Amino acid sequence: MGYDIHITRQENWYDDNKALQIPLDEWKGYIENDAEMRLDNFAEATLPDGDTIRMENEGLAVWTKYARNSNNQAWFDYRKGNITVKNPDEKIMKKMLAIANTLNAKMQGDEGEIYDLSEIRKTAALLSSFRTKKPWWKFW
Repeated sequence: MGYDIHITRQENWYDDNKALQIPLDEWKGYIENDAEMRLDNFAEATLPDGDTIRMENEGLAVWTKYARNSNNQAWFDYRKGNITVKNPDEKIMKKMLAIANTLNAKMQGDEGEIYDLSEIRKTAALLSSFRTKKPWWKFW
């Protein structure tokens, strides 16, 4: 489990207002113009037993300049007109805010709270308590 923060134009990230969703083509255009972002459309990890787990989703991108440790990357997942990051730290949230500003959108947490620069540091400390040292693909 974890806590997601969303880049959205909708009143609430979970709404289904297609007129306010960020179009996939616009998200892809943003990625093409940001040298720090790479569109992969998948995330993949090798398990300790050598097996590989893979998640595919059109619009799944990675922030290439982010480096918390060698086993963890900052994945930006496009779904239903929003861009979502699970358990972002302060650096990722600042990047999310820059992206939201460029896309004329906002940052909103799972519970509907809105994030601006003044809230990022306070929230990053809180979210760090949810973060584990496990890779993204470990559920247990």
